[in-house]
Amino acid sequence: MRRFNRKLRKIAADLLDLPQDVVFDLPRVTMIGDRQLYIENHRGVLHFSSDKLRLALSKGELEVTGAQLVIRTIWTEEVFVEGVIKHIEVRDL
Repeated sequence: MRRFNRKLRKIAADLLDLPQDVVFDLPRVTMIGDRQLYIENHRGVLHFSSDKLRLALSKGELEVTGAQLVIRTIWTEEVFVEGVIKHIEVRDL
């Protein structure tokens, strides 16, 4: 059933020309150089320090490592981070 639901969403996204992040509830990550990171569609902050940020996603976690990390802005589903970004990893649970 899950496979059928996913295929149906994919067909609908293709036909209606919808972005897949909206249809599949995926995070959207925008990075500017290695200094700024904007993440949309997260489910909350799990951990934050000056060298690591972990965000909950609908299906897993997103981990950002770096140095001098600062959360500049945080909203319900969006977060804006500045600092020296060294690594970004998405982990499925």
